[in-house]
Amino acid sequence: GTPSRQRNVLNAQASVQLLQSCTSDFTRAVTGAIMAPSMHVIIVLVLVPLVLVAGIVIYLRFTTGDLVQPTENLKVTSPAFADGGSMPRQYSGRGEDLSPPLDILDISPDAQSIAVIMDDHDHPAGIFNHWVIWNIPASYARIPEGIPHAEVVPSLGGAVQGRSAYGGKHYYRGPLPPFGTHTYVFKVYVLDTTLDLPASARKPDLQREMEGHILQFGTLTGTFGGGRRA
Repeated sequence: GTPSRQRNVLNAQASVQLLQSCTSDFTRAVTGAIMAPSMHVIIVLVLVPLVLVAGIVIYLRFTTGDLVQPTENLKVTSPAFADGGSMPRQYSGRGEDLSPPLDILDISPDAQSIAVIMDDHDHPAGIFNHWVIWNIPASYARIPEGIPHAEVVPSLGGAVQGRSAYGGKHYYRGPLPPFGTHTYVFKVYVLDTTLDLPASARKPDLQREMEGHILQFGTLTGTFGGGRRA
């Protein structure tokens, strides 16, 4: 009896010690997994954001273009810079950020309104919109410098400024490239109607609404860049 009981006690003690040892090993393994993520976890944490950013860039490149591409039949100039020339600093985000004056030549007598879109054509994400304005009366052959920051512009015949892609602002935002020289295109549309669009509308909304109403179309291109100190 006694030797058998002693063996049972020893076996029980050995089992307890083995269980304690296994528990300790398991605890250390779990703690290690939590405190020191595996290489797979690190790779996932790094790659997922990169894939998401790449996907967004690709999406923007294929969705930020022009929904309407009429033939150019309108002459647009500016006393501030020549077509294809460098835009003065005062019309950029490094200066006063004023919208430049635009001259529109030989507007059709059937015209009812004018719309203007300004885009950065060298943005990494594709064509990037800086300014949208519509319902400028067709009598404005000269669009003056420095359009006020407002959704509706009484001084420009009640023209409406929509939301740009550049911060969703209801006003002109000039060039501010982080590096290099970018190309900015002012796109002028002469329409046979005025547009019933809310000020919350963006460039795609404007272009969809003007489709079928474009009498004349012209562009003026400017460049700006040279780094942050330009």
